[in-house]
Amino acid sequence: MRTLFRPRTPLSAVGGHSRFLFRLAQCVPFLIVLLGLGIELSPAHVVYTGPLLIAMPALASLTMGPKGTLAAAGGALIVSVTTTTLHQAWGDQQIYSNLLALVVVSAASVMTSNAVRTRRQSELDRIHRIAAAAQRALLRPVSARLDQVQVASMYLAAEAGAQIGGDLYEAVSTRYGVRMIVGDVRGKGLPAVRSAAAVLGAFREAVHYENDLVEVMNHCSAALNRDCAVPTALGQEEEADIGEDFVTALAAQVVHGSVLQVVNCGHPPPLVLRQGKIEALHPASPRPPLGLEDIMNGSTAGPDSYVFAPGDRLLLYTDGVVEARNIDNDFFPLPEALEAAPACTPPDFLEWLHQALVRHTRGQLTDDVAVLVIDRFRDDAESEAAEDAIAAGPPPSR
Repeated sequence: MRTLFRPRTPLSAVGGHSRFLFRLAQCVPFLIVLLGLGIELSPAHVVYTGPLLIAMPALASLTMGPKGTLAAAGGALIVSVTTTTLHQAWGDQQIYSNLLALVVVSAASVMTSNAVRTRRQSELDRIHRIAAAAQRALLRPVSARLDQVQVASMYLAAEAGAQIGGDLYEAVSTRYGVRMIVGDVRGKGLPAVRSAAAVLGAFREAVHYENDLVEVMNHCSAALNRDCAVPTALGQEEEADIGEDFVTALAAQVVHGSVLQVVNCGHPPPLVLRQGKIEALHPASPRPPLGLEDIMNGSTAGPDSYVFAPGDRLLLYTDGVVEARNIDNDFFPLPEALEAAPACTPPDFLEWLHQALVRHTRGQLTDDVAVLVIDRFRDDAESEAAEDAIAAGPPPSR
């Protein structure tokens, strides 16, 4: 499993208004230093600004790290020395007392800022380790080879510092073939993670016992509905969101050698790259997302079947990929990107796709991203019977 993260930026997790206020707070010490300089250079220089400048390093340490605090202290020191020289006040004992106080406060502020930064980084590292452990439990590593296919996965969390969210994926080998799922939970935060865990748990159990892929998805939907009906210890606002949760999901399985069966429940269609050309596998009979079957009319037909020949590449993804926008508000052109990608292994392709997303969005994803890449091995002769297998329909129930 390949898990990639956006660069850590302390302000990316807050809203635009809060970000502006935080930036403004960081500028306040420097603005006050400039104000002090203006007073000293104006006819109002009789107003003594020494005590005001002494407090600037301490004020800067509240919102900035050691370097920012040192910069504010340096600015205050420059203003004090410059104005003292300009007014020829070096003989005043008060000047030396203020300079000594400024040095002491600056040193204490830098050490305090460094200690706070170190403690905060330690807490973030601890949370990061906990999130990594939770991710390994929820989104387990996908085997590089499953029967006739080669598989690779990628997860990108939109929230800064996060490793898990509302997107899900899985790929397992069963007696019915290689079965995969990709899904996107409505909402964010812990309720979305809980819903993703419910769906993944049901999928991992049902794929080994249900012959019909539609029944597998029915198990996932039932698990989601049961989970949403259970009271939790979360806050009232989060608990209200759980009752409205639904999951867009897509399940696929490789059967009969070169036959791909797909059940699409309100999810973006998978893409198949065949001989340099992209084909989107749109469902013949769309189904509602998991959790919305009671309020939306859904299809009762079986899974859709497609040819999946040796050399083909299948891409299962969440809408965080195709809805990623650039500075001009243009969506990420996934089909064109897939056609333009160099010939490489699935892990290398995911690395290439990650870099393409970073360039397109400038590292500012607005939604989680989950991707599964599945390659059919070229040395499989069973592809000659693909069309006959599709015409014959799914295998009989056991």
